[in-house]
Amino acid sequence: MSQTESLFVTRLYRAPLSDVTPAVDPAELDASCYAIAEDDEAGQQWCEDNDYPGYTSYASLTDLPWRFPIFKDLVDALDKHVAAFAEDLQFDLGEGKLVLEDLWINILPEGGTHSSHIHPHSVISGTSYVAMPEGASALKLEDPRLAMMMAAPTRIKAARRELQPFIYVKPEIGEVLLWESWLRHEVPMNMSEENRISVSFNYKWVE
Repeated sequence: MSQTESLFVTRLYRAPLSDVTPAVDPAELDASCYAIAEDDEAGQQWCEDNDYPGYTSYASLTDLPWRFPIFKDLVDALDKHVAAFAEDLQFDLGEGKLVLEDLWINILPEGGTHSSHIHPHSVISGTSYVAMPEGASALKLEDPRLAMMMAAPTRIKAARRELQPFIYVKPEIGEVLLWESWLRHEVPMNMSEENRISVSFNYKWVE
């Protein structure tokens, strides 16, 4: 009798930030993101020089948890979510642990996109969502096997979710999504007239 099983599963963690303490107020986080963006002249210049739509603190600020208490609370909450995800992934961390490597703000205006990419040298990456207006783009995740499929035919439109080459995840405000850092992902064009705001981050393994 034939048998088919799924191998090499790609995991995606999704949860409200409020599932753990401390509580993180989305409204306060939203206001803090705008305040930082307004004052961050180096970040604004980097975005202009690199034709980056909107604003990101990725290339300019490395100490957000020190600057704003709300970001310290965010990291404290993320630490717990990442620990839960690492347990689900059954990582053998030995005497080491996963620690925050970097954390940055993304403010994506109407028409803005973030092209497909991975996060090299990290273990777990993710995003917490601050503002997701109607029409804002979902997160697009790519099947990591796609480059090796070569001559394979396309999937039917009604293919089971685990067989689809791309998965679109529409997060809610106050949610956190986590994935392993090798998973290629992108943010398609923001079709909303309002800004799509998120805080992204990487965790590394420290032995």
